[in-house]
Amino acid sequence: MNLDLKNKRALVCGSTQGIGKAVAMELALLGANVTLIARNEQSLKLAKNELANNGNQLHSYLCVDFNEPQKLNELVEQFIQRSGPVNILINNTGGPAAGPIVNAKPQEFLSAFNNHLICNHVLAQACIEGMKNSGYGRIINIISTSVKLPLPNLGVSNTIRAAVANWAKTLANELGKFNITVNNVLPGATATQRLSTIIENKALKTNHSNDAVTKEMLSEIPLGRFAEATEIANAVAFLASPAAAYINGINVPVDGGRTGNL
Repeated sequence: MNLDLKNKRALVCGSTQGIGKAVAMELALLGANVTLIARNEQSLKLAKNELANNGNQLHSYLCVDFNEPQKLNELVEQFIQRSGPVNILINNTGGPAAGPIVNAKPQEFLSAFNNHLICNHVLAQACIEGMKNSGYGRIINIISTSVKLPLPNLGVSNTIRAAVANWAKTLANELGKFNITVNNVLPGATATQRLSTIIENKALKTNHSNDAVTKEMLSEIPLGRFAEATEIANAVAFLASPAAAYINGINVPVDGGRTGNL
């Protein structure tokens, strides 16, 4: 199986912690030149220093806030002009705040739409021409299992994630003829800071302990445990590799079997 990413350039969003960081580290292990994107420069510097390097890899980072799509667009286009085409784009952004959809303010939807779909689109548009010219393109969106089955108390997230999934499927249909694949990885409950926050918030609202909420969540997962970020990264790295050249336009749940449909 060919998993070699030597001489491939990967752009990984939200890559200073959690799943994004795990993905960046896995792609570097497979030989890719990795460019991290996040908004905290100090965290970016630390994460960059943790990436594997065979001595010839050129890792870098871009510091930008996804609340500023226009600035993101300018920064990435300048980067590509300076450094060359991006072969692998990993779209990954922290999810919207939890809460019932009936309580969501219109601005929450607009903000999440910009952070997720619009920024994904800006990045894809910036990278597509280089992918076409190089004959190798992978666009992988890290979303959520909610695109298959909406999750309770995540109203804004359920809505926006579904929009991103349909955007990705449309893009996959349009770009396949250029040897560019577009796929979505759908993490289930993963041991990250976001999961800890979700557990804490649910415990407060239900007047239960964190342990009780955790036990309830685990009971819904056939494997009986939360995912490690590295397990999500493994799926992403495979889809980014030459071995996955004929996989296009799909949703891949990595959730221990939790999602209740096929």
